[in-house]
Amino acid sequence: MTSPLVHFLLVYDHEQDKLIHKEQFTDADEAVRVYFAKEQECRDRKLIEIVLIGSDSLATVRLTHANYFEERVGVSEFLVGI
Repeated sequence: MTSPLVHFLLVYDHEQDKLIHKEQFTDADEAVRVYFAKEQECRDRKLIEIVLIGSDSLATVRLTHANYFEERVGVSEFLVGI
């Protein structure tokens, strides 16, 4: 039996190199609604990254998207030299 899908809204500030908002949802429609609202709220802030991730747990998200949780490991470091 598989675990129910949980949705995690993450807001990462590349200027501060840290996760500034994390929210968990069990209702997909609510998760998408809040995601779009957060996108609108931050639309003029170019160094803010907003993602909505479906997973079985926050522990899995921490493994698959570690760059959002570890300080000083922003996405920009992985793009250097590309």
